[in-house]
Parts: sequence; structure tokens; C-alpha cells
Amino acid sequence: MGKDVIVACDFAGAEAVYGFLDRFEGRKKPFVKIGMELFYAEGPDIVRQIKRRGHRIFLDLKLHDIPNTVKKAMAALSGLDVDICNLHAAGTRAMMEAALEGITRPDGTRPLLIAVTQLTSTDQQSMERDLLIREPMDRVVLHYAETAKAAGLDGVVCSPLEAGKIHERLGRGFLTVTPGVRFADGDRGDQKRVMTPAQARAAGSDYIVVGRPITAAADPVAAYERCVAEFVDGDE
Repeated sequence: MGKDVIVACDFAGAEAVYGFLDRFEGRKKPFVKIGMELFYAEGPDIVRQIKRRGHRIFLDLKLHDIPNTVKKAMAALSGLDVDICNLHAAGTRAMMEAALEGITRPDGTRPLLIAVTQLTSTDQQSMERDLLIREPMDRVVLHYAETAKAAGLDGVVCSPLEAGKIHERLGRGFLTVTPGVRFADGDRGDQKRVMTPAQARAAGSDYIVVGRPITAAADPVAAYERCVAEFVDGDE
């Protein structure tokens, strides 16, 4: 399993995302994340179209509902040829086990299924104030990761700050997919628990998810290649 950069294609519609992806013509096709904004605007066909272009896809819909509903939703999504999909670990082990059952196709194949622990826009203060969770952040994230692994999932979405501890406890084969990555000279935006690509590499992240530092850059291709150099190749 190699490290890679996943580009968050959080665009309002198909025209914008195709315009962005067209910039990579003749170059390495980036692994892309399709999130709620684009999926809800364009529907499942946007996944099919981007897959036809040759991109690997992380479908980031963060399902969170009762187990039976999530199972049925995952069964519907199983027809899309995505590489990773996710849900919220806060939905409980029963929900995650149901999701795994739903996403598994009749022939036994399925995408990787990972669970969101705590969003990188959430810090200790807001977690305590708004969610009434008063345990330390890293303990909460690790507990969610342990529950996800017990449910049979392949990994978690977490901050790069927690990636190393998760690997120490749950092994190198349990994936850590980490948003909250910004260049050292970039704007943090609404992210609170962040690292640079080089720091995330050192911390043990398997995949980093990077959006605006690439998609909003003056030269998105150059920004993507810089990110790959720092994270995948280790050139700081």
C-alpha cells in the first residue's frame, strides 16, 4: 500500500470539476474525492463520468443513520465503481457492520470502507461544548478507530495528528485517511487540527485529502505536484 494525495473536488457542478480535471490531460490523473456538494448537485452519474476519465474515487458522503437505512444506502452505492467510501463512526458498531454488509456486492467485491472519527474542523473545545464529549480528542478518535476495526472496516478518516497513534494501536494495515492538510505558507481556512504534507507523511498518514490549497491555487497542477513531492516523495 503506497501513500497518495487525494484531491477534494468540492465544486458546485460538473462543468467546474471537468474544467479542473482537464488541466491534468497528459499527466498523472489524481485520485479524487467526490463529496456531498458535487454528488448532490449532479447525482451518481458524476461518479461514473469521472471514473471513465481514469480517476480513482473516494466517495465522501459520510453516511450516518440507523443501521438498516445505511445498509440499504450502501447497497445502492455499491453499483458505483468507487475505490473508497465512508460513514460516521459515531453511528455505532452496529451501523458500521450493516454498512459493510450493504456495500459488499454479490460476488464478494467492495470498495474500501472507512469511518470518520472527528472532523478536522472540530477541536477539543467545540467537542466538549457542542457534543458533550469531554474525553481528550486523541482518546476519542482512537476509540472510534478501534470500534471501526472491530466492525470490519478498512480504516478511518482522522486528523494527521492522530494517524501515528492509530497505527501503533491497530497496525500499519489499518488505513488513515487524513484531511486537515495545508501548505506551510497557506491559509488554514476552517480547519483547526492541521499539518503540512511533509508533517503528515512523518506522522504516518496513508492518504492525505487536500482541497482548496490545490483547487483554488493559481496553478492547480503545480500545487498538486508540490503536494505529491512533499507527501509521497518526501521532498520538503
